[in-house]
Amino acid sequence: MSLPVPLLKDAHLVLSNRVATLTFNRDDVRNALTGTELIDDILTTIDWVNRNDDVSCLIMTGAGSAFSAGGNIKEMQERDGEYRNGAFGGDVYEVQNKYRRGIQRIPLAVYQCEVPVIAAVNGPAIGAGFDLTCMCDLRIGSTKALLGETFVNLGIIPGDGGAWFLQRLVGYQKAAELTFTGRIVKAEEAQQIGLLLDVVEPDQLLDRAQALAEQIAAKPPQALRLTKRLMKSAQKTELPEFLEMCAAFQGMCHNTEDHLEAVNAFVEKRPASFKGQ
Repeated sequence: MSLPVPLLKDAHLVLSNRVATLTFNRDDVRNALTGTELIDDILTTIDWVNRNDDVSCLIMTGAGSAFSAGGNIKEMQERDGEYRNGAFGGDVYEVQNKYRRGIQRIPLAVYQCEVPVIAAVNGPAIGAGFDLTCMCDLRIGSTKALLGETFVNLGIIPGDGGAWFLQRLVGYQKAAELTFTGRIVKAEEAQQIGLLLDVVEPDQLLDRAQALAEQIAAKPPQALRLTKRLMKSAQKTELPEFLEMCAAFQGMCHNTEDHLEAVNAFVEKRPASFKGQ
């Protein structure tokens, strides 16, 4: 199903060559996820992607100097004053509900995104902004990227589920060191420890992310989405049940027109033309 690109409040969304690019557009607050409409914009985008057969890959990036500063510090500081009704104000019960109904919707949505998600980390990705990159399938960073699981520095914990994602990327020991110290990692080290797939100059970041996204999006659309579902299921499913799922998905793939087109194109040594059927 082909759907029009939705209009967002604090972000910009474009679709080109089956690649959707979501750009956070609140540089005035370093693309903070709280105190802006970015949470709703991310959820709207992923819902649109999941329902749109014309999309095979999603890129997330930030406009301006930062990818995302995560939580709005001013909201934390003035939670009993000007920002009493903000994300961090209220008693224990109110705050936990604000997390559940607010920022915690992001990890659930990104986890359920049906296409590969690439984070193009243009600058600092701190706290919840860093965790958002960890939720993505792939991360490309500019040389200006800075990444930090900095919650402990502010006397709080990764309330958006970051501790769940980070140790699955870099292993428990490295995740523990980053989380317990709250230190900020530069792009080169982030690549060395597996947080970033690649590091490029700032003016090359979007081109590199787009090229990777288009390479992915050129694959048969149905097989790509099924493969994404398998990759996520493999993280939580025992092998016998996982193989059953593989068999069912493979049966689906073998009965698509795109599979036959891919085989014929391979044999005939020509580029394939996929229709998502």
